[in-house]
Amino acid sequence: MNLIQQIEAEQIAKFLEAKKIPTFRAGDTLRVGVKVVEGERSRVQNYEGVCIARSNKAMGSNFTVRKISFGEGVERVFPLYSPNIESIEVVRRGVVRRAKLYYLRGRSGKSARIAELRDPKREA
Repeated sequence: MNLIQQIEAEQIAKFLEAKKIPTFRAGDTLRVGVKVVEGERSRVQNYEGVCIARSNKAMGSNFTVRKISFGEGVERVFPLYSPNIESIEVVRRGVVRRAKLYYLRGRSGKSARIAELRDPKREA
């Protein structure tokens, strides 16, 4: 392990002491609490949608959440270890057979739905 990987591992360990990140993957519906700063005031805004992609690259890890807002598809990429993320909550687990769900971009309505996982073993 080189020096950069060692420093990144230490920073990730320090971050995980303060905040808990649940295990999730593409297809899961997430509720992400994002800190929003307006002037000198700060508040937490929830962004709920389907995780369509996840990239694990140490401190550069991120995940993409897609939701439909007023009939228009909106995607947002969140850095996993960002201090602007207050919380990540898994609302429901989905059954998918792909790591990246970019095909959902071309779908709308019922064809864009993802079946819910009902397996008690994966709940952990």
